[in-house]
Amino acid sequence: MAAAVLLAALSAALGLFASAGKMKIVEEPNTFGLNNPFLPQTNRLQPKISPSALSGPAHLFRLAGKCFSFVESTYKYEFCPFHNVTQHEQTFRWNAYSGILGIWHEWEIDNNTFVGMWMREGDSCETKSRQTKVHLICGKSNKLAYVSEPSTCVYSLTFETPLVCHPHSLLVYPTLTEALQRKWDEAEQLLYDELITDQGYKKILKEIFEEAGLLKATEENEIEKQSKKITLEFETVEKCSKEYKQLSEEIKKLRVLLGQHGIAYKGNLAGNSSVEYVRHQLATAVASVLNGSKDDEHLHGDTGIWNYTL
Repeated sequence: MAAAVLLAALSAALGLFASAGKMKIVEEPNTFGLNNPFLPQTNRLQPKISPSALSGPAHLFRLAGKCFSFVESTYKYEFCPFHNVTQHEQTFRWNAYSGILGIWHEWEIDNNTFVGMWMREGDSCETKSRQTKVHLICGKSNKLAYVSEPSTCVYSLTFETPLVCHPHSLLVYPTLTEALQRKWDEAEQLLYDELITDQGYKKILKEIFEEAGLLKATEENEIEKQSKKITLEFETVEKCSKEYKQLSEEIKKLRVLLGQHGIAYKGNLAGNSSVEYVRHQLATAVASVLNGSKDDEHLHGDTGIWNYTL
């Protein structure tokens, strides 16, 4: 009798387990993989733009396609030359950061030398995008040696490599095409002959670097090219002389016009001989002639005959 009761109890228990096995389990969405530091980082990165084309010293191109990491505290930084810079928080927090600190954009050039690689248009950071400057220094092996954040969302990386140990390894001139080298040589000669100013020389170099794909033209530069403003800064002595000659002709014509209306022009060119001052004075005088009253009031010395022909 006792055995029968025990057998019945055991059967009931097995029935409960069987029914429990048929229960539908509703699972929470699994978001662990989004911040799992052991999963491939590329699965989580969403770049805004594509990297710029390869440019600069050809011997550095062998670094393309490789990545170098550096771990500091709970963060892992990855530098992939000519591609991007990324940062990954090495924790299991649900909102651990993993993102792009910059995408390969352009070189920084100073004194005919490549001084750094700029990675721009990284992940958004308040009102701007994260960006990183990578400094290349001589080292025994290829490695990412140092990472810092000098200002909010602007990072600085130091990359060591034996590829930049030669004193001429980062010179800009040898990386240019023959046509651009000739253009640079011509600019040097013009500067030596004092036919262009230092500012004009730097502008030519910037155009050369942009044409070579080493620098990216900014929006401001594009707008400036489309609508050039009149300034007092002349790039060449020839242009300055031409402008002066044209201005002198304008002054002569306007003085004749003022003389026809009996107006003596008393502009003090000795006191203020700037181009803008002369133009302003003459424009004011001409406005007085062209906008004068046609009724009873006439300019001093005017005969009352209005002539619109200049």
